[in-house]
Amino acid sequence: MQTKGDLMLSIQAVLFDLDDTLLWDERSIQEAFEQTCLTAQQAVGVDASALEEAVRREARALYESYETFAFTQQIGINPFEGLWAQFSAGEQPEFRQLEQIAPVYRRDAWRLGLKALNIENEQLADQLAEQFVQERRSRPHIYEETLQILGELKGQVKLLLLTNGCPALQQEKLDGVPELTPFFDHIVVSGAFGKGKPDPAIFHHALELLDVQPEHALMVGDKLTTDIKGALAAGIKAVWVNRNHKVNDSEIYPDYEIERLTDLHAITAQLV
Repeated sequence: MQTKGDLMLSIQAVLFDLDDTLLWDERSIQEAFEQTCLTAQQAVGVDASALEEAVRREARALYESYETFAFTQQIGINPFEGLWAQFSAGEQPEFRQLEQIAPVYRRDAWRLGLKALNIENEQLADQLAEQFVQERRSRPHIYEETLQILGELKGQVKLLLLTNGCPALQQEKLDGVPELTPFFDHIVVSGAFGKGKPDPAIFHHALELLDVQPEHALMVGDKLTTDIKGALAAGIKAVWVNRNHKVNDSEIYPDYEIERLTDLHAITAQLV
């Protein structure tokens, strides 16, 4: 009869992505947009959904126009994180550039979004930019099974959080859910390491911290192009969390696909 202690004989460590794997970042951003755009609708009658679409579009275009764009791609910081991040940590000089750019970027994204809908109102743009920051910070959502699966794995395997992003921003996200951090033996942030997923180097670094060989580890994440691609390149078994039943039309093939984190139990049982 297999005991709980025998369950993880083959898998010694599980690496977890943070955003949209453990934290429901997509929901947090969506709600922040909805509330902020509703403020604009009430103030000047603009359609909230149209404004959200316009601001998202203008933010992406602005983000890609900055000389820091290549660095943000390398580290894994997306345009909507830039709409509320402070970039106050990280040793690379690009973080200091981002720290200077961010306030202007936030205001311009909302100003240009309003302008796209024929509204010229810089005061309102400033107000919306600040509100979005506060709305996002007040919404640290996690998936309902996150703490359950971490609690069940804790003590059975080593746990490591492997996240792309700015160290200050990722720490702020973790601070919003203080019960999350104690589950992990190590936390690796791309902005602190200097390279992000899918670069195999950050995965090798994680394995060295854990003192675990690739064949004895699982990487669990929601993004094929970062979490899964990088894990596979590093020789780590990759588990794709596909909650929304996305079609995989890429050439990246995870070892496993799950809908919920609790489905990991079926995978670990196979790997004994």
